[in-house]
Amino acid sequence: MSAVLKQCATGAIALTVLLLAACSQSTTPSVSGTSEAATKSTGPPELATAKTAFWPMYRSARTWTTDLVTLRLAPKEVPGFKNEAGKAAMWEATFGSPGRHEYRVYSYAIATVPPDIRKGVAAGLRQPWGGLTRDAMPIELSSFNIDSDVAYKTAAGGAAVWMKKNPDKKLSSFELRNAYRFQTPVWYLMWGDKKSGYLAFVDANNGEALNKK
Repeated sequence: MSAVLKQCATGAIALTVLLLAACSQSTTPSVSGTSEAATKSTGPPELATAKTAFWPMYRSARTWTTDLVTLRLAPKEVPGFKNEAGKAAMWEATFGSPGRHEYRVYSYAIATVPPDIRKGVAAGLRQPWGGLTRDAMPIELSSFNIDSDVAYKTAAGGAAVWMKKNPDKKLSSFELRNAYRFQTPVWYLMWGDKKSGYLAFVDANNGEALNKK
């Protein structure tokens, strides 16, 4: 082999080695990037708003019956988590079937907590139901526009003075339902109890605070 050919061959081999090294470096993720992604994926689950939890429950309930009506939506406590500012670790939705004369309670949890709570949607047993009444009217989903965190902020704003005078009174009731006196889906929030508490109503359609009628 001539000297010229030897130089060309040596140059080609060197170029190939450099190209392979460059490809290896560009396709290998950095250790810090991998660690950051792993940390983010294994972080604690975040509290959910009502709407985030409701729609998975609704879709699941639609497989039970097609004449589905929504009756109630409320947050629940989960050990190890603290509900706050209109967000919760678990929500429960009550659905009814006028044709079957039954209702079922579905739940949505952000984490599994043995022995009774599991992450995701769970369906309760079917129960006998007498049907709609003035105090248990269906929630029109097209009027369910205001999420729980927004409703809480509105209600807490109106209750701010009372809460400052009664710091020991905690939120004792928080639910979405539709009653005859309002003719619209309403968020009900209560701090304390009926005898010595503060009761707030927030229109779930437009977010306005309502006075008790």
